[in-house]
Amino acid sequence: MNDPFLLTERPSVYLASKSPRRQELLRQLGVEFTELLLREAPGREQDIIEAPRKDEAPLEYVKRIARLKASVGWHRMSRRALAPKPVLSADTEVVLEGAVLGKPRDAADAIAMLSALSGRTHEVLTAVAIRWQAQLVQAVSSSRVTFRVIPKDEIERYIATGEPFDKAGSYAIQGKAAAFVQHLDGSYSGVMGLPLFETAEILSRIGFTVL
Repeated sequence: MNDPFLLTERPSVYLASKSPRRQELLRQLGVEFTELLLREAPGREQDIIEAPRKDEAPLEYVKRIARLKASVGWHRMSRRALAPKPVLSADTEVVLEGAVLGKPRDAADAIAMLSALSGRTHEVLTAVAIRWQAQLVQAVSSSRVTFRVIPKDEIERYIATGEPFDKAGSYAIQGKAAAFVQHLDGSYSGVMGLPLFETAEILSRIGFTVL
C-alpha cells in the first residue's frame, strides 16, 4: 500500500475533535488536518460515552477515552470511504483529589467546581492518541495547576462570560481564567487540550515529521 506521507508535500491527519483549541495547537505544529466529527449530540446514539468506569483511575480513564476516540474515528473514516489518513484524538480531564471533575452541567455546577479549585492545586491529564493502519500509539501529559484564592463574586463574573462551559474543570487556561493561575508545573498546551511535545513525538513514531 502506498504511504500517504510520500504522496503529498504536506501530509495531513483527521482530527477526531471539534475543539478550536486543538485545531489552533495543531496549526502551531504545522500539521494540516480535516475534522472527523463523532456523534455526540444528546438524545442520539453517541459514539462514545465519556464517563469513568467503576474504580477506574483518572489516568486510565483519560487514556481509554483518547484511544477509543481514535479507533472510532478510524472506523468512521473507513465506513465513509474517506481517503486514508492517520486519525488523531485527545482527551483532557481535570482531577482534584483523585476525582475527575468533567465539564459543568450548568452554572451551579461550574460555581461548585471553581470553588473547589480555588486556592488549591489540581492535576490536568491530557492523553493524545493516533490510529494509523494497525498501529495505535499514545502519550499522556500530566500537569499541576495551582489557583489563587478566587472570591465568589469573581467566580460568578467569570461564569457570566460563558467561557467555562464545555471546558474540563469549568475553565480555559488560554482565556480569562489565566488570571486564576498562580503556578503551572507542566505543559501549557497540555492544559489547553493538546500537548505539543507529546503530539509531535507520537506523530514521529508513525513517520510524520512536524514543522
